Amino acid sequence: MLKILLLLILLFSGLFAGEIKLTDQNATDPIYILPLKKYPDWLCEAETKDGKKIQFVSVKSMMQVYQHQDYFQRHKLLDGNITKLYVQDFLSGKKIPAQSAVYVFGSRLTGPHGDDLIPLENEEKAKLFMLRYGGTKILPFNRLSKGLIRYLDM
Repeated sequence: MLKILLLLILLFSGLFAGEIKLTDQNATDPIYILPLKKYPDWLCEAETKDGKKIQFVSVKSMMQVYQHQDYFQRHKLLDGNITKLYVQDFLSGKKIPAQSAVYVFGSRLTGPHGDDLIPLENEEKAKLFMLRYGGTKILPFNRLSKGLIRYLDM
């Protein structure tokens, strides 16, 4: 009963919090070319040094660009360095800095482009999420390596 009450509190605590809003209804993900409006619960956002916002369909997509910024800049697909990253807490929809989130790996949920990481505001929320959807690990941002992102995209 206590777990259900905690889950309800966590779910409804994000109703009035900021969330990532779609900036262009016709926008597509720069990596997977999927329509962003079709996956509002998965939206992620990066901001460049000059304040330009880039939206992504998932954590996996955003991390591919973030971890390979040199490549995207060389090919004129990215203007300037990314200075801020944001994700949405999967349970509440609350917009949070990606570096402060935790990520569930190996859950039964699949993202818009297959296996992905599920962002959550803190470890307690991650544990509640795993009760319902499973998962094998809870990872902090600094453990989202290039190898992990590549593995998720296989």
